[in-house]
Amino acid sequence: MFSLIDAVSFYARAEKVFDPAIRDKPVVVLTNNDGCICAVCPLARELGIPKFVPYFKVKSFLAKHNVIVRSSNYELYADLSERMMNVIARYSDRHYIYSIDESFLHFRKFTCIDDWHAYGHVIRKAVWRETRLPVGVGFGSTLTLAKAANHASKKLPGFDGVAVINDDIARKEILSRMSLTDVWGIGAKLGKKLSILGLKNGWDLATQSPKAMKSQFGVTVERTVNELNNIPCLNWDEIGQDKQEIFSTRSFGQRVTDGHALRAALSSHASTVAKKLRKQGSLVKRLVVFVSSSPHDEQYYKRSMIYEFPVATDNTLKIVEAVSHVFEAIFAPGIMFYRCGVGAVELDNSHFQQQDLFNPSINNFQLMQCYDGINHRYGSGVIEVAAAEKSKKWAMRRSFLSPSYTSKWSEIPKIIC
Repeated sequence: MFSLIDAVSFYARAEKVFDPAIRDKPVVVLTNNDGCICAVCPLARELGIPKFVPYFKVKSFLAKHNVIVRSSNYELYADLSERMMNVIARYSDRHYIYSIDESFLHFRKFTCIDDWHAYGHVIRKAVWRETRLPVGVGFGSTLTLAKAANHASKKLPGFDGVAVINDDIARKEILSRMSLTDVWGIGAKLGKKLSILGLKNGWDLATQSPKAMKSQFGVTVERTVNELNNIPCLNWDEIGQDKQEIFSTRSFGQRVTDGHALRAALSSHASTVAKKLRKQGSLVKRLVVFVSSSPHDEQYYKRSMIYEFPVATDNTLKIVEAVSHVFEAIFAPGIMFYRCGVGAVELDNSHFQQQDLFNPSINNFQLMQCYDGINHRYGSGVIEVAAAEKSKKWAMRRSFLSPSYTSKWSEIPKIIC
């Protein structure tokens, strides 16, 4: 048996954990630079507030209905996510973190559980008691069915936060109430193609011939159909494959014209990419560095350069140094830069690196291990390369940022008795 546990409106709910004054109020969370709405709590959803709409378009509507607006507080979300995952991991012998607010459980040796529905509520209560985050719990014999059950637990009427697909009756009931695009792995374009064949819901898809689906739509849809019919086809390695490219990019809070500030921003992105590489166990062979003005400017400016390392690396110092090598080729005086970024576009596995006989290694694994260890222990950004100095000019705009309740000593909540 598998289970998917997913937090309900995670970002918006996380904002309510340490702020009792807004727990009974509608809350929305904005994306980077307060651009669009990325999270909506259930109370805000009842007002008809959509996700991914630009904030300026609904600003007056939000004010009229007294909706609480928050900027994305990634530090808070990461900490609460870790706490939630630690609680969930206790309830199974195998635990896989799928995203910041989703995790799978695999019950290989848990043969003593007679009532999966009751066990789901045990997990929900434990997460709520220790983190104050509501979660939906879905059980199924495959990963795809567990995902479908989780969808039902949160979005289909008649379920109380837990759904179990452990027989054909429950399987048909839930899948027949799910649209095609609600099925894991079926996107909007693929859903349209399937609907042309007369398929309307998840159960229609489950009744198709796997071989016929493979011939028309490929092996991915074949696997989905098999999974919907209790035939496991996916495993941890396939649902959590390493990224083939790693990017760090962001638009500026204020336009940047100064070369020094732009170089610092690019160096910061390079440092972030290096950190992600080490976390994934990858090395970069080819790095792309790019800058641009706004596409709405009269003269749109966009430049990018590729830097190739003689030996694949995850060394922050060398990756930041690569930015300096290409900077003069992409910078232009007088341009009001709106966005910049760095991407690792050709990756190797750090565990199977082939040494170069003619080029000495540029890696320093011990230094990077120490670098990451200090930042993990004392807080992200405690140690940074000097070239990546922070500047308010290019820092992300977060006008509605809540306190870092769990990651900054000065902002830890105080209880006054």
